Parts: sequence; C-alpha cells; structure tokens
Amino acid sequence: MACSSSTSLPLHICHSNKLTMIINRSHAVLHSIAISFLIYYRAFFLFHQPTPIIFPWLLLFTSELLLSFIWFLGRAYIWRPVYRTVFPERLPNDDKLPAIDVFICTTGPDKEPTIGVMNTLLSAMALDYPPDKLHVYLSDDGGCAITLHAMRESWSFARWWLPFCRRFGIKTRCPEAYFSRTENHDSDSKNPDNFMVEREKIKEQYVLFKERVRRAGEESKFKDKDVYTASDHPSCIEIRKLVCIDSCGCNLLHLNVMLTQWGLPKWFIDHLKL
Repeated sequence: MACSSSTSLPLHICHSNKLTMIINRSHAVLHSIAISFLIYYRAFFLFHQPTPIIFPWLLLFTSELLLSFIWFLGRAYIWRPVYRTVFPERLPNDDKLPAIDVFICTTGPDKEPTIGVMNTLLSAMALDYPPDKLHVYLSDDGGCAITLHAMRESWSFARWWLPFCRRFGIKTRCPEAYFSRTENHDSDSKNPDNFMVEREKIKEQYVLFKERVRRAGEESKFKDKDVYTASDHPSCIEIRKLVCIDSCGCNLLHLNVMLTQWGLPKWFIDHLKL
C-alpha cells in the first residue's frame, strides 16, 4: 500500500507567484497602452502631415514597431511566472523506471569540437539512471571518420569514468567541467584520501584520452577530403555494448549506438540543380 500511495503522488508541484504575476500583467497593460498611443501618433503624422523628411520618420516608425513586437514576444515568459517543488523521493524503484533514449546530434569537427561532443556523450552515459535502461545515440550528419574514432576512444575512457562517478557520487558528470574546477566538493566520498588518489588516476586517463583524440585529428587519414564529404558518404551504424564494473562488482551495461546519416552523392545533388 505504501508503494502504491507513493506512486500516485505527483513527482512535482507547480506554484504560481500571484504577486509577481499581478505586477507583470499590470506593467504589460500600461506599456501596451503607451505603445498604442505611440503607434497612433506616428500613423496620424504620416497620413495627415506629409513632410519632406518622410523617410527618416518612416524608418523611426518601423524601428518602433519592430521593438514593440520583440517586447510583445517577451511577455509570454513573465505572464505567469511559476516555480516548482520536486519530490525525488517519490520516484519509483529502478526496476519500474522506463527505458530512455538519449540522442546527441553533431555535424562534424569543423563546426563542433570533437572533444566537446565526446564530453556530451560521456555525460549522457554517466547519467544517474539504471544503466540497463539507458541508451545513448550519437548521430553524425557529416559522417566524419574522426568522430567515429573519438567515440571508440570515449568508450575506452568510459570504463574508468563511469565507475568513478558511481563509486564516489560525482555530481558533475561532464569530465571537462569536472576536472576544470578548482574545488573538490563534488562527491559523497567519506574517504578523502582514497578519493583524491582515484581522482588523479582518472584525470590522467582523461588527459591521455584528449591527447589521443587530438593526435588522431591531426593524422592525414582523417583529413583526406577526397575520401568522402559531408554530402557524399556511405551510411554507417555501429553498435557497442559497454560493460563496466562498479565498486560492488555489479555490471554497468550501456547500449551505445553510433549513427552516421546517409549522404546524397554529389553527382545526384548536381543533377537536381539542373
């Protein structure tokens, strides 16, 4: 009965700040009245008092209309301000949580740094969620070989990073953000000495991981533009099952899928332009 009653309770409650809502709406009404008078004045001047300086006046009127429209769009954000109270203790047990899919999209290293994309991938893989119900998909629209290579490197580093996050309760799951912080108040470890030793060990692995990705990006086989282009490359789907062992000896299984979008051949695109 306790379990059924807890699942029937809401996971969050939405509250509206009535005082702030009244102030925002009153200000919006007064501001709208002022804008209406301004528009009436500008329109009346244009149609009833033609002058030689019509172009500057029309330019000013257009600017005021544009700014008024932008202001009007921003009213939706503060029209009904709300805040939420969450109850994470009401979440169901891990075996009752649904499976989730995390999709990460990238267009290639020319527009998005490969290390940044891999940090996003590692952050998603390290989510505080049942590992057997977490599936991470990386879609590379450019079909770059360096992205596929970097993802394989991230799988190797994840065997160090994921158990470390779960063992010490790391809250910042992005490696770059975590190791760039000066303070170390981001874990639930009760043994700081052991934690610092493991942290330095993982940091060394992360530095090596970034160095391998950087060196791979400088190799000629990943820079050959004649092999394929973003609009002319074969489709590729690579599936990897990553198995990590946590401190309790339990398997942390993550299903990771590397998706490379199919690109239209250049000759076909040129034919469509004819």
